Amino acid sequence: MSSNNPKILIVDDEADILELIEYNLKQEGYQVFTATNGQEAITVAKKVLPDLILLDVMMPKMDGIEACRLMRTLPEFKQTFMVFLTARNEEYSEIAGFNVGADDYITKPIKPRSLVSRINAILRRTSQKNEQEQPHKKLEIEDLVIDREAFLVYKAGKKVVLAKKEFEPLHLLASKPGKVFTRDQILKSIWEESVIVTNRTIDVHIRKLREKLGDTYVGTVKGVGYKFNA
Repeated sequence: MSSNNPKILIVDDEADILELIEYNLKQEGYQVFTATNGQEAITVAKKVLPDLILLDVMMPKMDGIEACRLMRTLPEFKQTFMVFLTARNEEYSEIAGFNVGADDYITKPIKPRSLVSRINAILRRTSQKNEQEQPHKKLEIEDLVIDREAFLVYKAGKKVVLAKKEFEPLHLLASKPGKVFTRDQILKSIWEESVIVTNRTIDVHIRKLREKLGDTYVGTVKGVGYKFNA
């Protein structure tokens, strides 16, 4: 296996689920690492720096929500995809996950083919965006600097750590100040078509953006979508 293959960390306290996911992802050629709780996940993640982390929500010692929240405060995980594993009807978990910086969620029971396809799509789209989106490597608007290449944002010279799914809508909106983007346009630009997300997902990420940057940059156009205030 090539050391250049993407690294995936699976975090779940159920051994049978860990083994099932690990086996199927290794068959796809991924480098796979495992952990059984949130504390262990953070320790392993710091050592291997995975490209994507699959996190169960309910775990002993530290649950997935708290583990994601803590990792999102660390600069080394600003580009890491965080995907939650949730029970089908755990709406609270989905909302809480997005609030702490999750990029997506996959519902249990796990269907191996569907899970592998979803992960392939996420990582393929990310790779393509990194290769293709070079026209605006760095945007500088008033006191805000948005560095696409490094996935970094500076406000008045101070670094602001954003989750990937907070950074991407900010960069999209800031690339065309004053232009109104509908929620559907934002969804299609950022999420793979196979990923099921709703308008609420966009609203959660925009709210988190405003909490970190203030309300002045991203404006709401009622009934339409969002724009970067020129």
